[in-house]
Amino acid sequence: MVREKYAGIATGSLAGCTPSCCGGSPSLANIMDRGRVLDYAEKDLALAPGEANLGLGCGNPISKAELKPGETVLDLGSGAGFDALLAVQSVGESGKVIGVDMTPEMVQKAGENARRLNVSNVEFRLGDIERLPVEDSSVDVVISNCVINLSPNKSNVFREIYRTLRPGGRVVISDILRCGELPEAIRKDPKAYTG
Repeated sequence: MVREKYAGIATGSLAGCTPSCCGGSPSLANIMDRGRVLDYAEKDLALAPGEANLGLGCGNPISKAELKPGETVLDLGSGAGFDALLAVQSVGESGKVIGVDMTPEMVQKAGENARRLNVSNVEFRLGDIERLPVEDSSVDVVISNCVINLSPNKSNVFREIYRTLRPGGRVVISDILRCGELPEAIRKDPKAYTG
């Protein structure tokens, strides 16, 4: 259900920022306004507006990650590549960013965005965040923007984060959280689960 929803967003057959999740229409103006509320700088929002930034995040992990030149960053659920492409600006040419997404359509869209922006030190991989296609102890920073909540096995996600981080590595997560159990009606409603 999650895979199908985000594949539809990547191909344009579904809107990303729907009224049910964001309180407005999925227009470019709405996405830009939401980005400002989430503390993205104007110059960051101008990066491939409407193409890399689909308005799917719920925060700005880049603003808290304190990325440094030369670091390797892993972006969980990278979507069309917005946060990964912003991370490239901070790690510079000596750094690297790896984006992982579960939908081939998003991986393809992210790759197209990177090529269009002439970014060569970012790589987008197809995979699940519960079984990351990333080597052990190979990244300095893991970022995630409103993705872990969609995972049915969060324990595996955190084990994978730990496995991929180098000693002394950092994790910056922006996500939504509910304390306690979800009501049965919400758990069984695919639209409530995927936004």
